Amino acid sequence: MSAMSLPFDIDAVLDRLASDGWVVIPHALPASLVAELRDACLDVWQQGRFHEAATGRGDGQARRAEIRSDSVLWLDKVATLPAVQAYNAAMDEVMQAVNRGLYLGLAELESHFAVYPEGAFYKKHLDRFRDDDARTLTTVFYLNEAWPQDGGGEIRLYLDADCTQHIDVTPEAGTLVLFLSDRFWHEVLPARQQRLSVTGWYRRRGGSVPW
Repeated sequence: MSAMSLPFDIDAVLDRLASDGWVVIPHALPASLVAELRDACLDVWQQGRFHEAATGRGDGQARRAEIRSDSVLWLDKVATLPAVQAYNAAMDEVMQAVNRGLYLGLAELESHFAVYPEGAFYKKHLDRFRDDDARTLTTVFYLNEAWPQDGGGEIRLYLDADCTQHIDVTPEAGTLVLFLSDRFWHEVLPARQQRLSVTGWYRRRGGSVPW
């Protein structure tokens, strides 16, 4: 998939990231790829290959069900699947465009399938670790088709440092959310049915974020 085939205006996305630090992109990838990713996610879920998600990193990593109750499978474990390869190629084009336009120095994308069973949630948090500032730009790509209005599972993105203003993004298939990992507190509201996504972080090798 080339940059020219991305079905959205990448320049408009860069403008929004530069001005606001976040952007929501409906229909970000072809519906056929979304369906293939959804099938792949459900297939490996049914194979029992997911593990309960933890918080923290290194020796401090622990399962804390009162904070988050989703399960994940890192995409590098299923990197040979055609849908995963196509997704990674498209997201690499996004990364190159962000680096050209915003000079963030992004070097790689780490990402995983995430499954939120009915009732699962993720309390308010930041995506950047205290002792590791490599995570720079968060990516959330939704896989559920025809998500119901009362389905819950929205990502609530807090737009100010005091968390007094927010937007809720419905987890509808094909929607891509991008936001600066160190700036925006966010949470996943309790899902009322199984919720599927690909969640990831563009990482940089070093240096400071230029805003």
